[in-house]
Amino acid sequence: MTDYRHPITFGLSLDPSADKLDETRHLARAAADSGLEYLAVQDHVYQPGHLDSWTMISHLAAETSRISFLTDVADLQLRPPTMLAKAGASLSVLTGGRIVLGVGGGPSADAVAAMGGPRRDGAETVTYTAEALQIMHRALAGDVVQFQSDQHAVEGYAGGPVPPAPVPLWLGGQRPRMLTVAGRYADGWISPLNIYVPPADVPSRQQIIDDAARAAGRNPADIRRIYNVIGAIGPQGGGTGLVGDVRLWVDTLTRWAVDLGFDTFIFWPIMSPRAQLRAFTDRVVPAVREQVREIREQR
Repeated sequence: MTDYRHPITFGLSLDPSADKLDETRHLARAAADSGLEYLAVQDHVYQPGHLDSWTMISHLAAETSRISFLTDVADLQLRPPTMLAKAGASLSVLTGGRIVLGVGGGPSADAVAAMGGPRRDGAETVTYTAEALQIMHRALAGDVVQFQSDQHAVEGYAGGPVPPAPVPLWLGGQRPRMLTVAGRYADGWISPLNIYVPPADVPSRQQIIDDAARAAGRNPADIRRIYNVIGAIGPQGGGTGLVGDVRLWVDTLTRWAVDLGFDTFIFWPIMSPRAQLRAFTDRVVPAVREQVREIREQR
């Protein structure tokens, strides 16, 4: 039973499909007005129907205020770390600090190669990602970055502008080697969807992160834990992921917070996104916050 006792926060995943832009704009504004903390955008740029995530975030950031944007997750192999740090820092300055960089090694070597990126095997991708996080931390802090390895050749990049607040680097992944990288170098772990990393598999993954953090001289409690949750809220049966009424959602997310250690839940509705967003923000989110608060006070 693990609770790292971070504040409980919530977000909505936005569909980057170009043909759904009007609906996405509406959902972004509604989520911002509702009090959610994050709008998350996936980064499968090799999908021909998807808008580029950075371009989309820049557009939506101009139409919202207060709410932060999360890349969920940016493909590091298609977005070199110095340039991604520059983009993240720039957008953080432009939005008043409303940017979180979720990053990952990339889900498909074929897709990376198809877009002109290098084809790396699994071990090379893990090394590349670990080194990229180190480069980005330095660049986002405004340091001069020099990094020479088999995977990177950075000969003196002067980081900047320095963001108004630190830009968190959250790493997505689910396999042991990448989880070890998260424990050593990331500010947070982004778990894939609950259908890919089911709750029963979470404790072993959290343990890998915690062990790696301790081995690196870090406090595991300093690392945020984010769960992408797909499903539907309502009495209807069937569907993918977490499907059930409000009480099921409240009890489940509460349990995943205080027992599994997640502090942030990104909602991926599988149907009727406007109605699902209202149910999530009006009935699920406040109840989960209250239940977690009560449990923490009793412990």
